[in-house]
Amino acid sequence: MRWMRAAGRGLLVAAVLLTGHAGSGVRAQSAGPEGRGPMALVTAGDLTDYLAPLLDDWNRARPDERVTLVELPDSADETRAQMISELRSGSDRFDVLNIDVAWTSEFAAAGWISPLHRDRFPLKSFLRPVVDTATFDGRLYAVPYVTNAGLLYYRKDILEREGEKPPRTWAELSRQARTVAPGHGLDGYAGQFLPYEGLTANVTEAVHSSGGSILRDDGDRVTVDSAAAREALTFLADGVREGWIPREALRYKEEESRQAFQDGRLLFLRNWPYVYTDASAGDSKVAGKFGVVPLPGPAGPGTSVLGGSNLAVSSHSRHPASAADLIAYLTSERVQRQVLTEGSLPPVRAALYEDPELIEAHPYLPTLRKSVLSAVPRPKSPRYDQVSLAVQAVAQDVMALRQTPGEAVERLARELAAISRED
Repeated sequence: MRWMRAAGRGLLVAAVLLTGHAGSGVRAQSAGPEGRGPMALVTAGDLTDYLAPLLDDWNRARPDERVTLVELPDSADETRAQMISELRSGSDRFDVLNIDVAWTSEFAAAGWISPLHRDRFPLKSFLRPVVDTATFDGRLYAVPYVTNAGLLYYRKDILEREGEKPPRTWAELSRQARTVAPGHGLDGYAGQFLPYEGLTANVTEAVHSSGGSILRDDGDRVTVDSAAAREALTFLADGVREGWIPREALRYKEEESRQAFQDGRLLFLRNWPYVYTDASAGDSKVAGKFGVVPLPGPAGPGTSVLGGSNLAVSSHSRHPASAADLIAYLTSERVQRQVLTEGSLPPVRAALYEDPELIEAHPYLPTLRKSVLSAVPRPKSPRYDQVSLAVQAVAQDVMALRQTPGEAVERLARELAAISRED
C-alpha cells in the first residue's frame, strides 16, 4: 500500500539495498556487551531523504551502535515476504523492523519479534488508538512510529457553489455524488477498490462505521456475519450500481485515486493524509479548491482504520538493547516532529497535533487527529494475510455486482472461521 511508503512520499528512506546473504557485510557479527552494538534497520522503500540526517545524528553520537539502513522493495507485499524469509531462516541480519501496523499480530504470534517493556517507552504521550496496533495477546511487541487514518477529500469550491456542506453521512455523500457531481462533469466518489490491502482498509472502515466488526479477540472470534456488515457492503455495492462510484474506481489503488482527484475528475475521495500535500502542489488542478473532513458513516461521522507503521525488535537480534534505544530515539518528540516536517508523515505523538506552528503548516492535522482518535486497527490475526485476502475477494465480488451483500457476508464468515481453525 501507498501508506507503507508514505503519507507524502514514503515511510522511510533507504541508503542501502538488500544484497547478499544473511549477515554479509550489513553489520558486525559479534554480540556487544549487554546486547549492544551495530544494527540494521530494515524498511520498505522510500523516495524521501528525511531519515538519513536523523540516523546520521544517531551514528555520530553512538558510533559503537551505528545503524545501517536496509531498503526492501516499496511494495508492501514484497517487503513483508522478504522480511518473513529472513526471519523464518533464523537470520540475525535485521535488528529493528519497520512493519505495517497490520503485521504486528502475525509477527508476534510467529515469534519473529520480541516483547518490549511498556515502561521503556512514553506510550501515554502517543495518540491513544495507535498503541493498540502494537500489541498482541495483551503484550507490547512494537512501538508506534507513524500513524495514518482515512480522510474524505471534497471539492470545496463546487459544494460552496451549490450551497452544500461536506457530507457527514452516507446518505448525504451518495446524494451529492449522484446529483452534484454530474452537473460539473465529475465522477462522484472513489476509494481504493482494487483487490489489495487498500480494499481491506476501505471495507473495514465501512463495517466499523456501521457499528460492526470483522474479527474480535486477536482473531479468535469471527464477528462479520452481522446487519452492520451487510449495510456496509450494500453502501459500496449501491454506489457502483447507481453510478456514483465509477466502474473505473474498481481498479484504483492509492495513487490512481489520488491522481483522479488531483486531476479534477472526482467530487469526493477517500484517501490518506499524504494526498493533502500532493493536491495542494502548484501543478494540481484542485490546489486551493478542496477541503478535508472525517469519513462519513450511516448516521454521522464514520470510523477510519489505522494505517502507518510500528518499530519492532527482531527476536534474532544480537543487539536488542541498542535496538530498543534506537526505537526510543525514533519515537522521541524531537524526531517525531521531524517525521512530520521533513517527511510529511503523520506522527504518533499527541502533542504535535495541537502545535499552532505545525497546524499552520499542515492544516489537516486537527481533522486527522479527530479521525485517528476514533479509528480502529484492521482485524488482528496471526494469519492476517489470509484474512485480508478473504476480505478483498468477497468485497471485489460485491462491488462487481457478482454477489449480493447478504451472500457475501455469509461467505466471508465461513472463510474467516476456516482460517481461524487453522491456528
